[in-house]
Amino acid sequence: MTPDVFLAVVSGSEALQAAINAMQLGSLFALYALGVALIFGIMRLINFAHGEFIMLGALLLLFVNGWPFGIQVILVVFAIVCVALLSERIVFRPLRSVSPVTMLVASFALSIALQSIALIIVGVRPRGAQIGTAFDGFWTVGSVGISKLSVATIAITAILLVALTAFLGRHPVGVQMRAAAVDFNMARLVGVKANTVIGMAFALSGFLAGIAAILLVAQTGTFEVDMGLNPVLFGFIATVLGGMGSLVGAALGGYILGGASTALQVGLPVELKPFRDALLFGGVLIFMVFRPEGLIKAFSERTRV
Repeated sequence: MTPDVFLAVVSGSEALQAAINAMQLGSLFALYALGVALIFGIMRLINFAHGEFIMLGALLLLFVNGWPFGIQVILVVFAIVCVALLSERIVFRPLRSVSPVTMLVASFALSIALQSIALIIVGVRPRGAQIGTAFDGFWTVGSVGISKLSVATIAITAILLVALTAFLGRHPVGVQMRAAAVDFNMARLVGVKANTVIGMAFALSGFLAGIAAILLVAQTGTFEVDMGLNPVLFGFIATVLGGMGSLVGAALGGYILGGASTALQVGLPVELKPFRDALLFGGVLIFMVFRPEGLIKAFSERTRV
């Protein structure tokens, strides 16, 4: 594709539409990454069951279909927070003293177990899922239609990032979480309670997973047992790209992935569009070769969880 042709493809209203799509997709990726980064910052654990937390949130929406929107949100978020806390208490807490590899295997085992439970409940076939009508409708700007869902996804993610940053910077438990992320053993010596900070990290991770489930179902309108794979994959890659242990870096990595994915979708010739993700991940791999610490150096005092 020549530069003139590329500019013609992405000019005018199509460029604005692509930018909105990139921001919406990047916001979802950032939301996934924030949940992954929170747990890693405290426990040095990539919790691959985080995708199944999102899947369970979508599963619950199948059973509250038609309920008032506010009740749906409260039930889903509360249920996934409880699932996250139970997983920490039952699965991860007994394994804190073991090797990181064992913890990683445990997260995979939990992921498979949660998928199996969902498979028993609803079967393997995709199911239609809905989340009220709060995100229905469009605003028209010139010839571009901006969906309420796009605006809501971007705004919610931005609000959550600001709220998390404020919580970690000002709330006593948030400050303890940052201290534990810098040096967990030293933090315990000065009185930080391990169960409190780790439990809060899992609770916040579950909260983010519940919100992500609602936005994902609002976007796709479907439920699948394996729908948690893409969120945890993109969340993990965004976290690595942004800098392991940095909330700001994880969010930034999510937006970069979303923007790059949208740009490739718009700019690639039709015959190369099926290879979009391969080119995207290849670009990430090349970047990591030259900057393995990520965009924001991990474990800095201000950005580390």
